[in-house]
Amino acid sequence: MVVVLVSPRAEIRLSLLGAFDLRRGGQSVDLARPAQRVLAFLALHEDPVSRSHIAGVLWLDSSDDRAAGSLRSALWRIRGCGDSIVEITPRGLRLSSNVGVDARDTVSWARQVGDVAHAIADSDMREALKDGDLLTDWSDAWVMLERERLRQVRLHAQEVLSRRLVELGRFGEAMDVALTCLRSEPLRESAHRAVISVHLAEGNPSEALRHYREYRELLRAQLGLEPSTLMKMQLRAAGATRPDFEPYGEPDGLAELARSTGLG
Repeated sequence: MVVVLVSPRAEIRLSLLGAFDLRRGGQSVDLARPAQRVLAFLALHEDPVSRSHIAGVLWLDSSDDRAAGSLRSALWRIRGCGDSIVEITPRGLRLSSNVGVDARDTVSWARQVGDVAHAIADSDMREALKDGDLLTDWSDAWVMLERERLRQVRLHAQEVLSRRLVELGRFGEAMDVALTCLRSEPLRESAHRAVISVHLAEGNPSEALRHYREYRELLRAQLGLEPSTLMKMQLRAAGATRPDFEPYGEPDGLAELARSTGLG
């Protein structure tokens, strides 16, 4: 009897957060920029994409024939990596399911965090505290659109996770996640509301008021705007009693709270 030993297929990982990095079996794979762009484009589309669409987007300033030729050249370079990284289907090209992609992992994590049936794990916390935008040194229009999409997916997931942690009484972790969200987007009001929610849940209305004031001054200085009514309504839990708010001052009742806590 002849025994055939089949070596396990080397793991292929494609990193798009930060800089482009393709690794096979832990070893970095060197690819020319056109091939990188094809892989990145396919990685950001879960469904197959037609060759004509890929060529038209990636080589926008070229003729159809030249763009198609550039795509063929890029695919030839990709095939030289050894494993089948790109699959050909009747509907077009797609990234092989054997390739792990960090950007896709982020989207999957965001969906998971939003599912209340999913118990929050340590891995959720690690993912929530990560930094890194999509392909930071690329300026293609399609990359900028995908970068913003992924950024919003992550920010929303961080806010959801912070709320869920508050409900579990895990206030320190909830604050850490909320502040990580703010670090990415300092003017994002929903992230500031997440921070205030943690303060209020912990029974620290003075901290909530301090944070509100700091955000209000930042918003005025940067954009000439005021915090929303939604944020002011949130602060009623810190001691406001009247249903109406001054449009450019403290939410009614908070001034008295500020005096009583030494912040006025």
